[in-house]
Amino acid sequence: MRTTTTSIGLTVLRVVLGVVFVAHGAQKFAQGIPQVARGFAGMGVPLAEVATPLVAGLELVGGVFLVLGVATRVLAGLLAVDMVVAGLLAHVSAGFFAQGGGVEYVLVLAAAALAVTLTGPGRFSLDAVVQRTRRRRRAPLGA
Repeated sequence: MRTTTTSIGLTVLRVVLGVVFVAHGAQKFAQGIPQVARGFAGMGVPLAEVATPLVAGLELVGGVFLVLGVATRVLAGLLAVDMVVAGLLAHVSAGFFAQGGGVEYVLVLAAAALAVTLTGPGRFSLDAVVQRTRRRRRAPLGA
């Protein structure tokens, strides 16, 4: 059983993580998908022209959905994979610290997204509202 403080903690984590991903997805669109695709290709991302709009869209839309708590586990899992791939392809060769372009920042984002994947969105999410509504509909009359 989840306590209120646990759900508040999950909500804070989910919302902050979502905002970070929204910002990164929006940044990719603002820079221009072709320019970001060239950067991805330079980092060794396979099929960069295909991967770039998919990653930008996942980060932008997935971030919004995390903030709202919609399809939370699935999107958080996809975002965790996104960060692991980014870490391996673009950051691990630069060492650990984010200041030098290292893996530190994407590692934290991947861990946070994995935590949300494993725990779920908490009580204060649209996923939880849907789940409560379904339970009420399935409950026998008079229960």
